Amino acid sequence: MISSQERARGAYLGLALGDALGATVEFMTPWEIVAAYGKHAKLRGGGWLHLKPGQVTDDTQMSLALGGALLANGRIDPCEIAAAFSQWMRGKPVDIGNTVRRGIVHFRHSGQPWVPPSPHDAGNGACMRVLPIALATWRRSAEEIRQACVAQSHITHNNELSDAATECVVAMLHLGLEGAGKEELRHGPVAGLLAAYPQFRFDDKECVNPSGYVVDTLRAVLAAFFRHDDFCSILVDVVNRGGDADTTGAIAGMLAGCYYGEQALPAEWLRVLDKDIQTACRAQAPALLQLATAQGGALLARVRVRNCPGGDDARSTRPVVV
Repeated sequence: MISSQERARGAYLGLALGDALGATVEFMTPWEIVAAYGKHAKLRGGGWLHLKPGQVTDDTQMSLALGGALLANGRIDPCEIAAAFSQWMRGKPVDIGNTVRRGIVHFRHSGQPWVPPSPHDAGNGACMRVLPIALATWRRSAEEIRQACVAQSHITHNNELSDAATECVVAMLHLGLEGAGKEELRHGPVAGLLAAYPQFRFDDKECVNPSGYVVDTLRAVLAAFFRHDDFCSILVDVVNRGGDADTTGAIAGMLAGCYYGEQALPAEWLRVLDKDIQTACRAQAPALLQLATAQGGALLARVRVRNCPGGDDARSTRPVVV
């Protein structure tokens, strides 16, 4: 019997492992990966970012920034999450997506922890970092979970496809924490996603070289997740599809890590994974679960808007938690 704590740690470490594994082959095609590595199945670093072995990218870093903001405030406060993302960007991260950068700059200039709806914001940046929200909202009401997903997502990505993918992943993680089988995941949240948005279908043709478009990303992740029966095979499959491989690896890693638990993670990968990142993941996972179960009242901070100094512009209008 795998405990929820083991599943939570497995999800967080799985995210980091998938990120570090996939970053080596990010933006490569499957054929280029074969030519360079045969089958890419070790944490070797390198890639276009010239990473050290076991180094992670924005997928893991933003997740930890989000988790840190939740734990520091004891609730889901969009203002504090946006501020944490802004602080992370000030540290000059090794990688940052254009949509994420725009959303953070928007927050700095306007003080608003949300961007306007846009058909161009259907990237995977909100989905890749959602794990802390999933852990902090475990066993909460459906409406509270939805609002929490939107609160963190819309800081940078305000798009219905991004929202749908992110909420599907959270629902899969929640079932995974309960020990649900893959058929329950497939016929529950995944079936609901496909019924509402058929473009996410993943079993009609091979999903290779997935882009940062969240539909491409999730199709590749779901195809690998449901094709294999162990953590390592899922991650090796998805990153060897190429494309936005650090993010497909991160999302597949959180799902597979939650499903199979911490003990299923390969020891040889953990030995290479950045030790500070491991420590942070192991610390945040149980603390976020405790936040979900210990919070008696509303978890999401309500936000209203009034004129006040904020962001990088003293004339801005900043949301105030009330």
